[in-house]
Amino acid sequence: MKQLVRKAVFPIAGLGTRFLPATKASAKEMLPVVDKPLIQYAVEEAYAAGIRHMIFVTGRTKRSVEDHFDTAYELETELEAAGKKELLNVARSIAPDDMVCTYVRQSRALGLGHAVLCAKELVGQEPFAVLLADDLMVGEPSVTAQLVAQFNALQSSIVAVQDVPLEHTKRYGIVSGAVVADDLVEMTAIVEKPEPAKAPSTLAVAGRYVLSGNIFNELEALPRGVGGEIQLTDGIANLLRKEKVYAYRYAGKRYDCGSKLGFLQATVDLGEHHHEVGAEFSDWLSNRS
Repeated sequence: MKQLVRKAVFPIAGLGTRFLPATKASAKEMLPVVDKPLIQYAVEEAYAAGIRHMIFVTGRTKRSVEDHFDTAYELETELEAAGKKELLNVARSIAPDDMVCTYVRQSRALGLGHAVLCAKELVGQEPFAVLLADDLMVGEPSVTAQLVAQFNALQSSIVAVQDVPLEHTKRYGIVSGAVVADDLVEMTAIVEKPEPAKAPSTLAVAGRYVLSGNIFNELEALPRGVGGEIQLTDGIANLLRKEKVYAYRYAGKRYDCGSKLGFLQATVDLGEHHHEVGAEFSDWLSNRS
């Protein structure tokens, strides 16, 4: 029976220390790029891929994310009374009626693999997507939709990858394997943040995954890896010894919004293409002294 991807996991328990003091009392995933918080871009991406059940793995400082996707009755009532229908539609579009949001706490900061494992009881054994909100991904169709399409064809776990300079391999999970098509590799290895001299390739994991439910068995059996954390990369490395796992060169652009530079780049690029202010903003950028 063909399996479908119906659930997405968003690991958002991190503290966002690189954006202090902005993240001292606010979730880093709520930092806005133009007029949407980072987490909303990720959720909209998953929704565009046909996914309707969003699972957020949160921490103690993430209440604002839960509030963001909740119904704001007072706000909606005020907008409706004022006849501001366009803004009312914007407020209601954040969480469409057919979207389900579920929240689970990651009680200890034990890494990305542990965060994904926290969603086990909610996901069960079905395939699911993982989206890292720090990576703002722009693609048409959405990058997650591209992965879901590949999963539907292959019925195997698949991770989004991009080519990076050799000197940057120590920033990423790096994969290698047999080329199946121009944009597809059947993985034989994946290594977390290797030094350039030890990197098996320059294909870097880019913050989007569609994984078999069997990944939970691998994560439960893992010892702590790099940084004393349970690494998702290590779980995938064990999984590919038992079943096929693919790497897919996605079509689109990634902004590393976990860094200040990437966040600023995303703000400028998306600002220039914004339907309300894009043209005026581009003109300002071109003519400022």
